Amino acid sequence: MQRAIGVAVWGTGNMGSTAIRSTAAFPGLALAGVITSSADKAGRDAATFGGLEAPTGIAATTDVDAALAACDAVAYMASGDIRPDDALADIERCLRAGRHVVTPSLYSLYDPASAPAEWIERLTAAAEEGRATLLVSGVDPGWGNDALAVTAASLCTRINTITCQEIFDYSTYDQPFAVKVSCGFGGSMDETPMMLLPSIPTMVWGGNVRLVGRGLGIEIDEITEEVERLPLEETVETVMGTFEKGTQGAFWLKVIGWSDGRQRIVIDHITRIHPSCAPHWPQPDQGDGEHRVVVDGDPQLTITSRADVPGGTRADGGNTTAANRLLGALNWLVEQKPGIYDGLAVPLRSALPPEAEDARWA
Repeated sequence: MQRAIGVAVWGTGNMGSTAIRSTAAFPGLALAGVITSSADKAGRDAATFGGLEAPTGIAATTDVDAALAACDAVAYMASGDIRPDDALADIERCLRAGRHVVTPSLYSLYDPASAPAEWIERLTAAAEEGRATLLVSGVDPGWGNDALAVTAASLCTRINTITCQEIFDYSTYDQPFAVKVSCGFGGSMDETPMMLLPSIPTMVWGGNVRLVGRGLGIEIDEITEEVERLPLEETVETVMGTFEKGTQGAFWLKVIGWSDGRQRIVIDHITRIHPSCAPHWPQPDQGDGEHRVVVDGDPQLTITSRADVPGGTRADGGNTTAANRLLGALNWLVEQKPGIYDGLAVPLRSALPPEAEDARWA
């Protein structure tokens, strides 16, 4: 029987907790460690972060070297939003130690071909030194913004535009920093939130646009952004408390990839703090959110994905698929030559040993 790949999850926040829960159950993987930067969390069983019923016997630690010594791979789930240099250094450290890394934390590496040259040089050198591999794929979810879009295009004879769309309301999403600070919900309409500042959307999703374009054989020669924001018409209540009338209640964000003067690849986010806001904008077909890939072509094709987890929100379900895309890549990555891989290079489904595949169906 092939030995399970030991995975240390770095981070215990939203995505870290999701990755802990998934790693503990994923065929062919074994939870080998949990890394935290908080002394208060050190020593607590991983089950307390992953919402698992039974203890795992794996205690969170602040000792990175000890955790790396006990694993084969790292699911790096610590945030890179406002600390990209620190995240880069952490991932570089893991690769040099010979540990394969999967992560959603470095937006610029969604498309390694257009990433900062210095980053690529550092991480490539670290991967070669450690004989390790790296895959970066997003949380919204990454597979919906690259591999699924390319798959959808393969079903069409003619293509005008491909749109990767997220439609969500955050009324049940208890992540105050992401919702209030990054997205600006509940904030003044006179102030632009961090996520919607000029050039930030392209920094986050431009790599996906270029990657899909290249996967379909077109060169993206320009990326533009469109943002529309709407205030709340009434005060609303959510799991995060009260959001006042007149504050930001919804935004519609587009990151548009152009080729030869035509819109070709679009990353499209329609996001609300409450379902009552912007009722005239597109709504999910059911529940509080979904993801779509829409091909304007022949045929007109729409693929809609919704993910639900027991006791969680639709956002939790989407995060789980994003984490599982990364974790599921490890079985393939450990067999590859050292280096950096992207979401189109890594198969959506890796071939698992028969005994591991059987466990998926148990």
